[in-house]
This record gives sequence, C-alpha cells and structure tokens, in this order.
Amino acid sequence: MSAPQDVGAALAPVTRSTARVLAETRAWVDRAVIGLNLCPFAKAPQVKGQLRYVVSGATEPEALLADLIAELTLLANTDPEETDTTLLIHPGVLGDFLDFNDFLDLADAALVDMDLDGVIQLASFHPQYQFAGSAADDVDNATNQSPYPTLHLIREVSIERAVAAIPNPASIFDANIATLRRLGPAGWSELQAQCRADAHADVSARAPEVD
Repeated sequence: MSAPQDVGAALAPVTRSTARVLAETRAWVDRAVIGLNLCPFAKAPQVKGQLRYVVSGATEPEALLADLIAELTLLANTDPEETDTTLLIHPGVLGDFLDFNDFLDLADAALVDMDLDGVIQLASFHPQYQFAGSAADDVDNATNQSPYPTLHLIREVSIERAVAAIPNPASIFDANIATLRRLGPAGWSELQAQCRADAHADVSARAPEVD
C-alpha cells in the first residue's frame, strides 16, 4: 500500500505550519470524506497513494491561479496510476467564501483556455462553504466544508468510472445531507476537533522533518 503523497514543498516550503495544513487536510479526508462516505470515489486513490496533496503559498488570487494552472498541467501529463487526483490547498488566500466563489469563474475559464474542459473537473471546498438558500450555520453545508480553502482537481474519466460502479449515483447528495443531519452540529464539531487532534499528533511525530 502506498502512502498518500505529501508534496507541500512543491508550492510552499515545508514548515511546521505547512505540515499542519497537510495533516489537517489528510485527517479531514480520512475522517469526513471517507469516514462518513461523503464521497464514495475518494477511498481508492487515498489508499493507493494516488491522491496528491499540495499547499499553495499564494497570498493573492493571481498567484493562486498560476499554481492552479501548474497543477492542472501536471495532472494532465501524469499517469493516473501515479496521481489520479489533486487537492490544491490554499490557506493564505480566498479565506472569504464569497471571494473564493468568485475565483471559481477564473478557475473554470483556465480549464477552457487549457483545453481541459471535459478532461479535468474542479470541485470546491471551503471552511465557510454555504449552499445557496441555506443559513450559514446549517449543518448541510458541512458536506463541502474543509479545514482550509481547497480546490479538488478530478479526472473526468475517473468520475465516469466511479459513477458506473455505483447503483444510484444521483442519491449521493441526498445521502450526504442525511448523514450530516444525523451527525448534527455537535457531532460535526467533534469530528473537526478529532481532525485537529490527529493533525497535532501527526505534526509532532514528524517534527524533525519540518523544524
């Protein structure tokens, strides 16, 4: 079994802070995305070490767009057996959800300009993620709430293959909402605390590597 790819050094120096961002995101993927089965497609690339985690050091949208274009190029030119999907985490920019939402138009335009529309799809996650028409504290929003603003680069062919293996893929969203409502706000807060605790333990264990 391959370990998940830790590639924070690709875009930002591996400091204790960057290591924590990576560790919290890994813990969120393990405990929420996979643990709650919010994305039935996520477990295989995580287990196989085909999920690429990258921390962007960008502090301005223009720099983030450049990092996104670089990661799109890399994913498009990499064997899926090596890297099937990428999480581009950007803790230093677009902390406001409305600004993040506006940036998605630029991200989608980059896909089109690079002739990758229909080849790679972008999914979005944010600590303040809020569905249209929902209240900010609605637990339903947690389906897309990550520890840090994150862009998920997904190969369309991988989505098609995963969808074909699921009897009723249209039910995934409703199932996720039902899961989060059963968990409730208190349960979601507890899960987030567990992710932070996992990250603290992970970073402490790796301390000599990032000091």
